[in-house]
Amino acid sequence: MPVLADLVLAGSLPVTLPAQLPASLPAQLPLVAAKGVEAVTDPAGGIDVTVAMTELTTTLLASVRVAAFLVLAPPFAQKGVPGTVKVALALGVALALRPRLEPLGDDGTAAFLLALVLQAVVGAALGFAVSLVFAAVQSAGALVDLLGGFQGAAAYDPLSASLAGPIQRFYQLTAMTLLFVGDGYQLVLGGLVRSFDALPLDTGLDWARTASTLTDGLAQMVVAAVQIAGPLVVVLFLADVGLGLLTRVAPALNAFAMGFPLKVLLTLVVGSFAYLALPGVVEALTEDGLGLMGGIAP
Repeated sequence: MPVLADLVLAGSLPVTLPAQLPASLPAQLPLVAAKGVEAVTDPAGGIDVTVAMTELTTTLLASVRVAAFLVLAPPFAQKGVPGTVKVALALGVALALRPRLEPLGDDGTAAFLLALVLQAVVGAALGFAVSLVFAAVQSAGALVDLLGGFQGAAAYDPLSASLAGPIQRFYQLTAMTLLFVGDGYQLVLGGLVRSFDALPLDTGLDWARTASTLTDGLAQMVVAAVQIAGPLVVVLFLADVGLGLLTRVAPALNAFAMGFPLKVLLTLVVGSFAYLALPGVVEALTEDGLGLMGGIAP
């Protein structure tokens, strides 16, 4: 097992490794040293590896932004994605991005803590922008549940940690599945990676621009939710109007007694046609999410 020698906050992290190492490691030491890692053979048979502190701090700051993004952005924000997976993914993305990142100009403790908070805020803002767009699918499902009479069957959804109707949960699960199947998650991660070019580790947010972008995203979410559930909402509204007129014309028929099964039938029939358009909707929402991320990190 590797033995941690000591931590030198001023510059580097020396680590002593045992002698049982792959034969190919000595040949790779020059390449490792080029990336800020210094390896020296130990006379006792081991190898001392020294990692530059700037490499660690830069990777840590990048991983904080990625982790804050994954906590809020779909599909990674779902409770079904364990926290350990999010942490591992954040570290993996940060390590992959390290060659293109510039270290902080100030290596002081105060500057590092300020940059740490700043990266968490940037990642959270980008993740919230993406989640705001995809909340349109969930809102459309909730609207259909309300008007179709399914709200009474609402149950606790462990993925969203909230009460949700059956149509809302069905729409949400379908959208998350389409994000994975259609490689939409790769586009979302690609937008996050491009944010490091627009907003380096020592650059803050333009708060006025961010507020304006998130406000536009909220308006887009409402419009998209109405567009997704619009046809079904119109059909259910006309059904209510027709039942009301029928009750006024023939009160003895008690038309509202058959209103509930009729609305359930209309929801299932018309909703099945609207469901077929969901792949195109998710694709369009992915593009809108990337547009909002570009508005925050131009």
